[in-house]
Amino acid sequence: MITISDDNSPGRQRRAGAFFGRRKANPLKYSQTVLFEKLLPRLKLDLDEPAPENLQELFNCSANRIILEIGFGGGEHLVQRCGEQSETGFIGCEPFINGMGKALSAIDKHQVANIRLFDEDATRLLDWLPTDSLDIIYLLYPDPWPKKRHWKRRFVNTDNLDRFARVLKSGGEFRFATDIAHYVNWTLDHVHRNNAFVWQAQNDKDRTTPWTGWKSTRYEKKAIREGRDPVYLTFVHCNTKEG
Repeated sequence: MITISDDNSPGRQRRAGAFFGRRKANPLKYSQTVLFEKLLPRLKLDLDEPAPENLQELFNCSANRIILEIGFGGGEHLVQRCGEQSETGFIGCEPFINGMGKALSAIDKHQVANIRLFDEDATRLLDWLPTDSLDIIYLLYPDPWPKKRHWKRRFVNTDNLDRFARVLKSGGEFRFATDIAHYVNWTLDHVHRNNAFVWQAQNDKDRTTPWTGWKSTRYEKKAIREGRDPVYLTFVHCNTKEG
């Protein structure tokens, strides 16, 4: 019988100060455990090997653009984008085992080919990626860590914005969505203090308008049902080294 360990497998333990919480909730379906055994090893990035200078080498397609989604949940948005943009290479990072299981099921069902995965700490992945290698980074509905003593665990912070600035191409975009007003202000404040990004918004409507082709996630639908308004922020990377 195939088993998935969320406690003792090498590299799977949550290190102190990690930006994600629990690794697993309900038991996986048997079909998902099989995909962890058979499909994930084929798609998972091996960070013990140096990253290729050209990330196109990671994909079985021309991959004229590379997009990263951090914390993709069940993969609804990620898998949809893969199907819409077959000439784009997508990298998805999700340490939550149940979310990865759902995403693997969708990837297998739709025979998605232009995707690579990582199921551990996103900061390790960001540090592994080459400089100026990504076109877009999505951070959609990250854990808001609402208690003040936990704010240090929010993924948007000074160090991670510096990581984004390093791996994004000049003109690349950091796209952020949340339904938590305090996290909106937190993100705007942190980005404002980082001179590598410019917020792309002309008016208040821009921040409530999702990106073209947006697929609402289950989390977002729940937030709307509970009376919380989604906010979508786009920040363009300006390569200050060129100035």
